[in-house]
Amino acid sequence: MTLPTTAPLLRVAVPNKGALSVAAAEILSESGYAQRSDSKRLTLVDAENGVEFFYLRPRDIALYVADGTLDIGITGRDLLRDSGARAEEVLPLGFGRSRFYFAGRAGEFTSVDQLAGKRIATSYVGVVEAFLAERGLDASVTRLDGAVETSIQLGVADVIADVVETGSTLRQAGLATFGDVILESEAVLITREGTPPPTELSIFKRRIEGVLVARSYVMMDYDIAEEDVAAAAAHAPGIESPTISPLRRDGWVAVRVMVPRAGAQRLMDELWDLGARGILLTEIHACRL
Repeated sequence: MTLPTTAPLLRVAVPNKGALSVAAAEILSESGYAQRSDSKRLTLVDAENGVEFFYLRPRDIALYVADGTLDIGITGRDLLRDSGARAEEVLPLGFGRSRFYFAGRAGEFTSVDQLAGKRIATSYVGVVEAFLAERGLDASVTRLDGAVETSIQLGVADVIADVVETGSTLRQAGLATFGDVILESEAVLITREGTPPPTELSIFKRRIEGVLVARSYVMMDYDIAEEDVAAAAAHAPGIESPTISPLRRDGWVAVRVMVPRAGAQRLMDELWDLGARGILLTEIHACRL
């Protein structure tokens, strides 16, 4: 008798702590995958969905994926670029967004061209060196972990390169950003570069995409006179087209359509002015398009 073979599990790297960890767990749960309830747990097998999750330091994830130890991973674009690992993005995930800038003493720098010959302190040496190389700038880059703002005051660096959110921390240190954004980062799904993606990736990616769309859209239902459907559809065409069903009321129909979450309230006002009534918005938890 031949025993049935077990299909290989898709091996997925997930951040083990920090903001990326929380948001990654949320999107995976919404995609129907089991997630750990104990933050100290290092692995979790979701046999029903054919996936094994490995909870790792966000900085290490690109390295594990690049050498083929794991199939895919969720990490930050900044961490991927900084690692120099041979891994590539397959899907931006829309959370963990950040922007990287150069900063120096207020009023001292206005252009990245002034970086030539300067000392730069950063937690992201790979990102900064790649930026400088693309522009042919020669500067000394030093890795510092943690708060880099004090490095200028302490005489360790002339310039820093760091994530900037509100800029309040920089202002308190007497610093100001200058030049263009070094990198716009967000969480991304990655796989190994230069090799065929694992066959199981297509289902995993489709599920994640379904959640991303569901987060960006809502379902809208309304009743309207048949003669006004074309005008209403011009305002809310939907993904393919609206679903239209007859009502018992003569000359009226019920319309169902997916609409972008942003601006949905304004759209309700526009449809009301066109004669729509009974307008409802409902959440979409997941979808396949």
